[in-house]
Amino acid sequence: MKKQIFHISGMTCSSCEQSIVDAAKQLRGVTNAEANHKNGTLLIWADTKLSTATVSVALPKKYALLEDAMLPPSKGKQLYPLFLIFGFIVGTLLLIHIESFDRTVMMHDFMAMFFMVFSFFKLLDLSGFQAMFKTYDPLAAAWPIYGWIYPFIEVALGICYLIDFVPPSILITTIIALGITTVGVIRVLLKKGDIKCACLGSVLNLPMTEATFTENAIMLVMAGSLLA
Repeated sequence: MKKQIFHISGMTCSSCEQSIVDAAKQLRGVTNAEANHKNGTLLIWADTKLSTATVSVALPKKYALLEDAMLPPSKGKQLYPLFLIFGFIVGTLLLIHIESFDRTVMMHDFMAMFFMVFSFFKLLDLSGFQAMFKTYDPLAAAWPIYGWIYPFIEVALGICYLIDFVPPSILITTIIALGITTVGVIRVLLKKGDIKCACLGSVLNLPMTEATFTENAIMLVMAGSLLA
């Protein structure tokens, strides 16, 4: 008995999984099949090896079989832009403060660069960001206009940190804005939901992972320590 794995696009729920499994089991020689919508895979156990063409024809029309060249990139590869941006921010911060390591000023500059860079990507496609953001941010889901406003809040916060205008109200605003988003991120991670992260807008295809939580947590810790 041969076990084969196929990658399917279009699966979004357990109902999709069942539809694909039912279709696969109709193929001659198939003894068992399992589908997973979270990673887009279909496992088939059959008496003989099945061709991709055979499996493709059997699938319901809303689903498509992905060729090897079309397989989704690994999570690490998808998150590479996020790691690269953080690397550039940290590297720039160290170069700016190479002669003087003032903790408060360094945190202000880090948070300024964080907000300015991340808001830039959001503003490249504001409507796309808003559509993605409301899928997990509680306030944007309840009040959609917040998703349109949020990138401009980040710009304003970035400017404040950049010019060292950081009264308690700015720190509290930072904690509230990032705290609400973090609650939504935690919910997605706990449910193991397959949702895209909007932290870099819709331009870059980032999955929602622990990295999203980590970036928010770093900013929350910094804002909290500055407020203390």
